[in-house]
Amino acid sequence: MKDIEFMDGVRPYHLFVVEGDGAVRDRLCGYLEREKLIVTPMATAAEMLRRVHRVRPDLIVLDVGSPIMSGLGACRKLRAEGDRVPIILLVGHSEEIERVVALEMGADDCLSKPYGHRELLARVRAVLRRTTITPGAPLDSSASIQIGEYVFDVAARSLYRSNNVRVLNTIEYTMLAELATNAGIPVSRERLVAVSHLREDAVSLRAVDAAMVRLRRLLEPDPAVPRYIQTVRGHGYVFVPVATKMPA
Repeated sequence: MKDIEFMDGVRPYHLFVVEGDGAVRDRLCGYLEREKLIVTPMATAAEMLRRVHRVRPDLIVLDVGSPIMSGLGACRKLRAEGDRVPIILLVGHSEEIERVVALEMGADDCLSKPYGHRELLARVRAVLRRTTITPGAPLDSSASIQIGEYVFDVAARSLYRSNNVRVLNTIEYTMLAELATNAGIPVSRERLVAVSHLREDAVSLRAVDAAMVRLRRLLEPDPAVPRYIQTVRGHGYVFVPVATKMPA
C-alpha cells in the first residue's frame, strides 16, 4: 500500500474498521494489516464517534448494521457536524435503496455484503487516492475559484462565503474539481462516476445527480435555474464561471 509523505516522515494509512461481528472484524483487520495498513478495530459506531476526534483516521470502514447506533446514523451525524473524514459503508446484500441512502448521506463509497477482502481493499485505495490527489486534469492546488458568492479553495477542499465555510465531501469535491478543470466543456455523468471511482451502475449515476443537487443548493442563487453548474441535455453537466446560459 502506498504511503503518504509528511513533513516529518512517512506513515502508512490509518483505518478505523467498525464491525459488530468479532470473527468478521478480526479476519478483515488481519487482512488489511498484512497490506501494510494501520487498523483500529471497533465493535460499534458509537465507539467510533467517541474516538474519531481524538485519533484521526484517514478512512473509516463502517458497517451499517452496527449495534447501538447504525452506521447510517453515525455517517449522518459526522456529516451534520461538518466532518468529511472518508467513509466506506458496508450495506446489506443487494439492498439498492440502502446504497442510495448511504451515498446521499455523504458516504464516499458503499459495498454490499458479502464482499471480498480484495474488493474492499481496492475501494479503500480508490477513496484514499481521490482524497489525497486532485482528480481530472491538472488543477493548481493553490487555486481559488470564484463561483458566485463563494470561493472554491482547491487545497482546502472547501467553499467559503464571508465567515462561513463548507467543507466538501469527497464526491462533491471530486466532481466540482473535474467541472472546474473543464470550465465551459460539458462533462458526462459517466465521466463524473469514473473520476469519483464509483461503481458503474444506476445507483452511482443517481449519486452524481444527488451531489449536483447539493452543490447547486450551495452555490446557485436559484437552484431551479442554475447559472454555474448547468445541465447539458443528454450528456451531463458543465461549469460556467460566468452567468452565460448554455444551450440545452
